[in-house]
Amino acid sequence: MESTLLPVNPALGVTMAVLVMLAAGASRVGAIGLERAIVGSALRAVLQLSAVSLVLAAVLRVGWLTVVFVAVMYVAASVTAGRRVTHDASAGWVAGPILASTLPVLTALLLTGVLPSNALAVIPVSGIMIGGAMTASTLAGRRALDDLAARRGEVEAALSIGLLARDAALEICRPAASNAMIPILDQTRTVGLVTLPGAFVGMLLGGASPVEAGAVQLFVLVALLAVEAIAVVLVTEAVARGLIRRDG
Repeated sequence: MESTLLPVNPALGVTMAVLVMLAAGASRVGAIGLERAIVGSALRAVLQLSAVSLVLAAVLRVGWLTVVFVAVMYVAASVTAGRRVTHDASAGWVAGPILASTLPVLTALLLTGVLPSNALAVIPVSGIMIGGAMTASTLAGRRALDDLAARRGEVEAALSIGLLARDAALEICRPAASNAMIPILDQTRTVGLVTLPGAFVGMLLGGASPVEAGAVQLFVLVALLAVEAIAVVLVTEAVARGLIRRDG
């Protein structure tokens, strides 16, 4: 039977290099100005994934390192999201919604036995959940702060009629922040019709049956819906309360 795994050989490296050049070329032709960012991101991904592959080999042999590995992912996600949302010292508050949205979901999945407690299952699922929380927190935080800055007059008007600062801010920033859910909602609605997401494709390439791959992908999408919804609500609340703010 022919293997479904991607061949790790020079041809794969050349293909990826061509794809990166294509992306950078499109950016240059379209005057987007992201050529350096595209090449830099690709090179960084190569280095990081190479290192992660070696680390995972050790983690799989020593069970308790799974917790350390997941903690490192959480810290990296928190720092990345915080920097994207604001350059103010309050960026550290973004770590709270990421933890508060992922930890309960992962804990529930482990306690119910839906998610096996071995490193091969915990690490990738944790990465997907933390990554989803990071993206949702970043989008919600940026959009909420952008709206509060652009519509400052409306916030002051709401304050003038007696609304509390938190309530006035929520009236303005909540609708924009809720747009952070659009990517995961669209992905869930169109799964199988427009896209075949990573978990599904990865399991197929690993030799799983389409039914098994579909079940895992459905589980991942539903869990992501919960994680990202919680993250958006918490980040928006933190912005409204002034915990997360812009410089000045």
